[in-house]
Amino acid sequence: MDLKERRKLEHNLYIIGLCLPCMGVVIYMAGRILPAEIWGKFYIPCILHRVTGLYCPGCGGTRAVETLLEGKFFISFLYHPVVLYAAAVYIWFMISHTIEKLSGCRYKVGMHYRHLYIYLAFAVIIINTAVKDIALTAFGIDILKILDYTQALI
Repeated sequence: MDLKERRKLEHNLYIIGLCLPCMGVVIYMAGRILPAEIWGKFYIPCILHRVTGLYCPGCGGTRAVETLLEGKFFISFLYHPVVLYAAAVYIWFMISHTIEKLSGCRYKVGMHYRHLYIYLAFAVIIINTAVKDIALTAFGIDILKILDYTQALI
């Protein structure tokens, strides 16, 4: 990828990154306004988990986002570590590009897109899924149920 293409990609990612908090506010407000009976219809159970009893690569992601937004970083990490990883990459990308844009490109601190960030996310997802499913099948330890129980106590 040449420099011009990379800058265009990073600019587009920055614009999308600016839109994410707005979408988050809309979803949060919808959750506050809509009754729980209606909002609950949007939650789709994991088909793989329901059929096989195993966790899919996304299991725990929604709960990880919810606990991250509550400021419970460690619990969020335990639910699904890729959520915390993605949040950290997102925050650094947005801060570094905002500094670069506000400085008129005098400070070239903008985080550059690299495929490595995506590969790391996939590795985290695969390891997370393997740990949860091995704990469940080999040792009978259901990590997500333990976390749910812990959350209910807090």
